[in-house]
Amino acid sequence: MDTRKKDKQPAPPGAEHEHTVLLLQGGGALGAYQAGVYEGMHDHGLAPDWVTGVSIGAINSALIAGNPPDKRVERLREFWDRVSSGMPIVGPEQIEPVRIALNRLSAATAAAFGVPGFFVPRVPPAFLAPDGMPGALSVYDTSPLHATLEELVDFDLINENQHIRLSVGAVDVQTGKSVYFDNQHCRLGAKHVMASGSLPPGFPPIEIDGSHYWDGGIVSNSPLWYVLDDSPHINALIVQVDLFRAYGELPVNLDQVQERAKDIQFSSKMLFNTERVQQLEELRHALGRLLKKVPGALQDDPDYKAVAPLAQLKRRITIAHLVNRRFPTSINAKDYEFSRATVRQLWQAGLDDVRRTYARLERLKASEVVKGVRVFELSD
Repeated sequence: MDTRKKDKQPAPPGAEHEHTVLLLQGGGALGAYQAGVYEGMHDHGLAPDWVTGVSIGAINSALIAGNPPDKRVERLREFWDRVSSGMPIVGPEQIEPVRIALNRLSAATAAAFGVPGFFVPRVPPAFLAPDGMPGALSVYDTSPLHATLEELVDFDLINENQHIRLSVGAVDVQTGKSVYFDNQHCRLGAKHVMASGSLPPGFPPIEIDGSHYWDGGIVSNSPLWYVLDDSPHINALIVQVDLFRAYGELPVNLDQVQERAKDIQFSSKMLFNTERVQQLEELRHALGRLLKKVPGALQDDPDYKAVAPLAQLKRRITIAHLVNRRFPTSINAKDYEFSRATVRQLWQAGLDDVRRTYARLERLKASEVVKGVRVFELSD
């Protein structure tokens, strides 16, 4: 972890930890917010040594891990400029209905014609392809994304130097099990990243070593639990960047109903993961207290030996939680609304949230949900 400080600023939350882990949720076009967050972290010298993501979070993660530190923001910007359309930037003087109409037009354009460097509609369309053929399994062809990843991500840097750990989440189409491809356990390539973002029916399953994979967000849209399961003794600052907000206002029209349902659907598992951390940590501490009451004569019992290691974990975690806000001009199709105006707005929002966090570090207070686990809600 890069511990440089600028302008004698106070240390960020959790600076005393041994590792810095960046967790990036899925959310399509909303992923531009994550790129802005990373730029803010980079500007303040906060460098992750482990990046893990799902779906668009996996793509951003690969762009970070697959480039040297001084090139990461540049590569992120190149990707997001490439996949965003060149619609004019809408200024604050333009009324919300105009911006909403332009956003809807942008989303419709992406759905009809695809997104440059990302995906294109299948020709012929899937319903005309024979059953079982690759063209019958998705609405879009994602081969442009493969070319983009090969161009912008140095997979040799990811696999051979392993200067930063990269983990991307997918789900096995046939078994339904969550799978994480990790450069500590296998050699990663563009297909592993694409598998993490292959959300059906839009995108096709990706075949890797004889198995087929879809978007990991189908099982869980946040990689928090993978990190904790994989490294039970971890001592880390975990920066969790979510793209869908669990809390929101009551919808007033059908489009907002659909948008709100999407927010709840993709944020609910994040809430479950966080609550599960708290519940299991509380149970583990209770188990430790109980085991101390067990008579010495029973401590050779196989059952005692089986559960004793659970009470001996020395986990120290600080979760710094950033959540993308809903814009007044947001629409139900926000996850595939790739207009350049919105992409830049999202990027700036992520950057502003990090800058705002650093500006009020001395006033930030964590809630210690259980001993050894602290949480900073940074987007409130």
